[in-house]
Amino acid sequence: MVEAEVIVSNGRIWTGQPYPLPGGKVTPAIFAEAVAIANGRFLAVGSNQQIKVYTGRNTKIIDLQGRMAMPGFIDSHVHFIFGSLRISQVYLKDAPNEAEFAHRIAQKARELGPGKWILGGTWDETNWPSSRLPTRWMIDPVTPEAPVCVERYDGHEFLANSLALQLAGITKHTPDPPGGVIVRDSSTGEPTGILKDTAAAAIEKIIPRPSWNEFEAALRAGLIEARRYGVTSVQDMYLSRFWSPNDSLFDLIQLLRRAESEGWLTCRFYVLTPIERWEQLAQAGVRRASGSDFLRVGAVKGFADGSTGSCTSWFHEDYTDQPGYFGVPRQRHGEMESMVRSADAAGLQIAVHAIGDRANTEMLEIYERVGGAVAAARRFRIEHAQHVRPEEFAKFAELGVIASMQPYHAIDDGRWLQNRIGLERSRTSFAWRSMLDAGVPLAFGTDWPIAPLNPLLGIWAAVTRQTLDHKHPEGWIPEQRVTLGEALRAYTQASAYAEFQEKVKGTIAPEMLADMVVLSADLFSVPANQIKDERVILTMVGGKVVYQESV
Repeated sequence: MVEAEVIVSNGRIWTGQPYPLPGGKVTPAIFAEAVAIANGRFLAVGSNQQIKVYTGRNTKIIDLQGRMAMPGFIDSHVHFIFGSLRISQVYLKDAPNEAEFAHRIAQKARELGPGKWILGGTWDETNWPSSRLPTRWMIDPVTPEAPVCVERYDGHEFLANSLALQLAGITKHTPDPPGGVIVRDSSTGEPTGILKDTAAAAIEKIIPRPSWNEFEAALRAGLIEARRYGVTSVQDMYLSRFWSPNDSLFDLIQLLRRAESEGWLTCRFYVLTPIERWEQLAQAGVRRASGSDFLRVGAVKGFADGSTGSCTSWFHEDYTDQPGYFGVPRQRHGEMESMVRSADAAGLQIAVHAIGDRANTEMLEIYERVGGAVAAARRFRIEHAQHVRPEEFAKFAELGVIASMQPYHAIDDGRWLQNRIGLERSRTSFAWRSMLDAGVPLAFGTDWPIAPLNPLLGIWAAVTRQTLDHKHPEGWIPEQRVTLGEALRAYTQASAYAEFQEKVKGTIAPEMLADMVVLSADLFSVPANQIKDERVILTMVGGKVVYQESV
């Protein structure tokens, strides 16, 4: 019998699947007491007595003392390098008003010194008494020598100061680009500094690219966060804004490969690259889910629209608070289908951001035309899938399209969404229950840094739908809640499925990668509202403990 390197025992281990009992029987329960680990994988799963036989002279024993353990969290949608860089940038999400917003930017300007770009942000004007969008005139007095480009928390709206606009050549005469909006003063026509979606591209092009030392430092900082929150795998939505067109798309891959070879890559990566650059992957011979257990590529990501918070998501009907306005498609007619068709023919997995119901309809129709009878085998993905017409859940299921969704967005957007799109459309917004009932593959993630990286907050959001303003204690659109077990599966098994890895990770079973987390409480025993207050106390990747809470 193979000797275990590690045995984890005396726990309540949520395996994500049934496990065998002596005599060939299979328990319908999905909990075990102990696991044995060897060579980075689970060797056996079962009772304490069953696993004890794998104990050897050198076996390390981890006694859970009755605590709950589960597979490591797999984040199906995260901007990992972007979020890692954000750790050292200005943070504005919880600024309670315009004065504090400007004060924090002024502090960062003093800290960095003249000429240094002020980036980051994640500001949210709905937290302010006025609920008005910020303008460049609010921050110009405190940033006369520092160019500023700070993002709204949804990542689809940016505030630039006058110096940044000048450097980018944006004036009152600059036309709105396709897929974007330059917000202008209603009386003078001057840009207010707010740039929506593609309108920010002119500024993004001139922001200095971080040095490789800065990228490495950011990656190390991000990995610390991932370990702390029990995130053992991420599907990283690569952002092209850090790279000029002349940069190799594989520079980031090289950094991750070095981290893997040097032994400090403590999270598994599936890197999705911009769909516009699918040919670079194809020419390199990359196909879907190519690579090692720690680092894989082979998927591309596109944008069908923007965000509802920035009023750029694309709807069939007009915005309730903006009659006659339907949102902004990101691509000209036919462009998205052409790219999807080409990337699919090259053997790449396709994921497309679609938030408004019109954007979701368009993507489902494209996937149906491109995939045909074998669409489900392609595992096409729609990222966010926030607003979907009731009749289209069946189409998601029929095509096998993966709904890659982020529960935290519902409890954030739920504070104001009905004012923007009305109650009827809100009923099938963030519609996890409808998705599952229709048979749609549902994967969960965070969209970090747009939302916190902590998966337990997402699980709490999924099972309670209690909005962040505390105005919906019974849940906002509560009929769309899911059970705890369903939420955990969406954050483990289903996210593994979304990257063609369900036979490798996402469950605790023999031969699966030994990625596991231990929690501060049994989530199945505490009140649902308490889930947000629990924490990860131990994270294991490949059978190695990479994080342990200090006692």
